[in-house]
Amino acid sequence: MAKNNEFEKLKGIMRALRAPDGCPWDKKQTHKSLLPYVIEEAYEVIDSVNKKNDNELKEELGDLLLQVVFHAQIAKDRGKFDIDDVIKGINHKLISRHPHVFGDKKGINTGKQVKDFWEAQKKKTKKRKSVLEGVPKGMPALLRSRRLISKAVTTGFKWKDAAGVFRKVEEEAREVKKEIVSKNKKLLAEELGDLMFVTAALAYYSGINPEEALHRANDKFIKRFGKIEGKLHKKITEKEMLKLWNTTKKRKNNGK
Repeated sequence: MAKNNEFEKLKGIMRALRAPDGCPWDKKQTHKSLLPYVIEEAYEVIDSVNKKNDNELKEELGDLLLQVVFHAQIAKDRGKFDIDDVIKGINHKLISRHPHVFGDKKGINTGKQVKDFWEAQKKKTKKRKSVLEGVPKGMPALLRSRRLISKAVTTGFKWKDAAGVFRKVEEEAREVKKEIVSKNKKLLAEELGDLMFVTAALAYYSGINPEEALHRANDKFIKRFGKIEGKLHKKITEKEMLKLWNTTKKRKNNGK
């Protein structure tokens, strides 16, 4: 009961912050003005998970929960819904989409079967013209690509394996090379986009999250760049630069 009281306390704090005599900053916030914070807090959660820091994860989950409660209070102030409606809605969704746990439905025994059933139920309840409609435009581009690909797969639009996708990567890379030669920036941008999209598809079919892979590549670049940054200068040639860069790769391969 004490734990439930903590949640009620959180709701009360948010009501007080949004009250006429509450916090000036909190009172003026809207759903739209809070969007950057929702995204930021979600990434903070991701960072704490990747760092395997439980204390930090606990704090960041609290910050993310605050965003949910904040949005719900704004909606309540507008007379639309409140946090209890939000919880009621997700409770209903979880129960209805897990009849193998909360009901007597048989034949759902694997993760894939659960995912397929979930997607089938979404099609029934959402009544969308396309399975791709529910993929948010505001997602990071790589994550959005991965989600679009995973949605398309449920309709039968899929490659046989990662090798087939790689052939498509090679095809798109040739198109990019062609537009580099043509110096048509508009077409080059289009072909680069196609190459990045099909690379995300290759990651999906290989069981790899492209966003995480790119984050790791960024971290690796930062680490390796740091080893040669002091030796770089504006007049350095491409050959000299690559020679320095390759020394960082050799050190890694030699385990030094």
